[in-house]
Amino acid sequence: MSKLLLIDDEEDVLYSLRRVFDSPELELATAASGEEGLKVIPKFKPDLVLMDVRMGGLSGLETLRKIRVSEPKLLVILMTAYGTTQTAIEAMKLGAYDYLLKPFDIPKLKELVAAALKAARDMKQVVSYEPLLQSEDYELGIIGRSGPMQQVFKLVGQVAATDATALITGESGTGKELAARAIYHHSERATQPFLAVNCAAIPEQLLESELFGHEKGAFTGAAVQRIGKFEQCNKGTIFLDEIGDMTPATQTKILRVLQSGTFERVGGNQPIQVDVRVIAATNKPLEAAVAARQFREDLFYRLNVVRIHLPPLRERRDDIPLLVNYFLEKIAREQGRSPKSIANAAIKLLEKYHWPGNVRELENSIRRAHVLAKSDAILPGDLPPEISGAATGVAAPPVSTMASDGAVGDTAVLARQLFQWARRDPKLKIIPAVERELVIHALKETNDNQVNAAKLLGITRATLRKRIEKFGITRELSVK
Repeated sequence: MSKLLLIDDEEDVLYSLRRVFDSPELELATAASGEEGLKVIPKFKPDLVLMDVRMGGLSGLETLRKIRVSEPKLLVILMTAYGTTQTAIEAMKLGAYDYLLKPFDIPKLKELVAAALKAARDMKQVVSYEPLLQSEDYELGIIGRSGPMQQVFKLVGQVAATDATALITGESGTGKELAARAIYHHSERATQPFLAVNCAAIPEQLLESELFGHEKGAFTGAAVQRIGKFEQCNKGTIFLDEIGDMTPATQTKILRVLQSGTFERVGGNQPIQVDVRVIAATNKPLEAAVAARQFREDLFYRLNVVRIHLPPLRERRDDIPLLVNYFLEKIAREQGRSPKSIANAAIKLLEKYHWPGNVRELENSIRRAHVLAKSDAILPGDLPPEISGAATGVAAPPVSTMASDGAVGDTAVLARQLFQWARRDPKLKIIPAVERELVIHALKETNDNQVNAAKLLGITRATLRKRIEKFGITRELSVK
């Protein structure tokens, strides 16, 4: 459960915020002043602080300075009236996560808090890259004893001890962000901020502003100056996921940051100096993008100082039983119950499946089976139909597999392929199989934002939730 501390000297504001964030997934605490907030923090240990800038006694700016000294990784969102925007910007230069202008737009407030809580989890959940399943002293682990994964562990350990730029490659769902967080947690910057940016999830026209900030009036809608992620993450580590989707203009700015540590905000001409370690990841073959002149060659070499390639699950099938046991233990800890067992026949089916969604798909499948299992053991019939049909070799390939073959661009080709699979397996239900994959990919594309995912799919949010429950899809819990 995430913890949120609300600091404001106006009781009406605290009352409103308590109502907005009243949720079983959130534990709330309040403080009526900066002084009180500083006393609450070591006892409550919040994941995020939502604080007013202008307060009697210790101001929000002064409180933030003290928080940065005692708790440098604690994320703070500032609330400010229109007349104090510059003060909020100065506070962000000290390391605030973001700021909000009063009066609030409640949906945007919830979205911002959800993003900040996810960033807080990323920083606090230590990722082990040499986990032992018998030990439970870690929250997250990169699991594997196969040869390819042992090579990954060695590289993570070597690059973590340095300040070198790292490029993590691999298909979607292989654990690239986990590897990035393992590097961060075992580096000398582990006491400083870690921010992850999904370059593919942010609209092209907004990505540059998200990374580097913008000046007031830089473009339509830029009503105030904004600090970007690089500036927020000074002294820390920034993870640029799906960097292969960047536009040439943004690539140029990234290259400049790597070369000189400087950049300019959108619409600005004042160089800003930062000290940020960059870890990048992509599921695209960047060498081919360079050859096609879609990705800058000089940026590629700057990023590719240390390359860590995460193998797809189908190339490390020996690790599947370890991963299954890990996920069952993880689910049991979350629910406060004893872990369920899994039948050998079910394990064999999992080992035969082709796993186009890799480790992420495996975890979702285990969570679904855990919900549907009628006993303390997961049986073959509890697995998703596309997996339980794997023994005959006719399980339907999820949409992601066909996308890699270029079929999604032609709906007629896609339909023919699906029908071919269906003819080979009369038990296959095409629509549920495809629908499940579409929901998973919509959630991924929108960074787990159910409102945006529902719009992308052309359904209501209530319908999306029913589909998530129906297909046993489990994503990271966020406040939306």
